[in-house]
Amino acid sequence: MLSLFTLFTNYIEANLTWPAILSGEMITVTLLMIFAILSAVEHHSARPKPSSKVLRQSYQTNVNTFMFNSIMASLLSASCLLLITKQYSSWGLLDHISNPVWKAALAFLLLDLMLYAWHMACHRFDFLWIFHKVHHNDPALNVSTAFRVHILELLITTVLKSIYIIILDIDKTLMLIIEAIFTFFIMLHHADISFKGEKLLSRIIIVPHLHRVHHSTERDEHDSNYGTVLSIWDRLFGTLAVLEPAHIGIKENSPKTFWKLMKFGFINTATSPETLSSSGACLNLQAMIAEAAYYKAEKRAFHPGDELCDWLEAKREIIRRVYGDQRVTL
Repeated sequence: MLSLFTLFTNYIEANLTWPAILSGEMITVTLLMIFAILSAVEHHSARPKPSSKVLRQSYQTNVNTFMFNSIMASLLSASCLLLITKQYSSWGLLDHISNPVWKAALAFLLLDLMLYAWHMACHRFDFLWIFHKVHHNDPALNVSTAFRVHILELLITTVLKSIYIIILDIDKTLMLIIEAIFTFFIMLHHADISFKGEKLLSRIIIVPHLHRVHHSTERDEHDSNYGTVLSIWDRLFGTLAVLEPAHIGIKENSPKTFWKLMKFGFINTATSPETLSSSGACLNLQAMIAEAAYYKAEKRAFHPGDELCDWLEAKREIIRRVYGDQRVTL
C-alpha cells in the first residue's frame, strides 16, 4: 500500500504542473459555479425553509457583506498572502520536504487544526465573540452565510494565515489550492441541504448536518463542531455534537441589515437597566448568573471545589455588565 502511494505521488510530481492548470481566476470562477449549484440545490431541498422574506434579507445582507469585505480586505487577504509567500519562501518548517503531496497534506492538516483552534477561541473569548456573533446572527442558515463575516474577524484571520504561511513555507500555488478547498467546504457545510450518506461522511468531514448545530441559538449547542473541513479535531478534543437544533441564530435582538450588522460587531450587547425599565422587560439576573457560572465550570472541565468561586465571579460580571457601577443586592 505504501509503495502504491509513493508511486502515485511520484507520478503527480513528474507529470502534473499545477501553475499551468490553476490560476486565481480559474479558482474564482469554479467557486462561483459551486456557489450557484449549492444555492440551486438549497432551493429544491426538502428541508423546512424560512419565510421568503427572511431568506431574501439573509442573502441581501450576506452578499453586501461579501462585496464590502472584498473591497476592503480581499486585496489584503489575497495580495498580502501572495506577497508573503514570495517574500519568505524557503524559510519555513516544511521547506525540506521535497515530496509535494506530503507537503500539501501536512500544510492542509495544520491549517485545518489552526482554524479549529481559532474558531474555538472566537467562541470562548468575549473580545473575539463580539465580532464572531455577526456570523451567527443569520436566522436563515444558507450557503451565503459562509460570507457573513465581520471585517475585523476577516483581517485577524488573514494575519493568522500569514503567520502560518511564514512558519510552514507555503508557496503561492499550494496556498491557492488550499484556500479554494477550504472555501468550498465552508460553503458546503453552511448550505441548508441534506443528502444520502451525510451522517456516514460526517465521521471524516464537517457536513451541513453537523454545522447546523454550531449555529443553534443555544450556547451549549453552538459551542461545538468548530471544524472547518475535518471533523476529527472535534472528535479528538471532545467538542463534537450531533443533534438537530430547534432554532438558528442568536437569542438577543440584533440587526439584519448590512451597515447595522457591521456596527453590531463593535458594541456591547448587554442591556442597560434604563432600557429594560422603559420597555417593561423582566430581567432574570439569577438565571443569567447561573448560566455564566455553568460555562465557567465547563471551561475547567467541571472539576469540583470551585463552584462558589464560579458563582461569585459570574455574579460580579453580570452585575457589572448590566448595572455598571450601580450598587445592586441580590
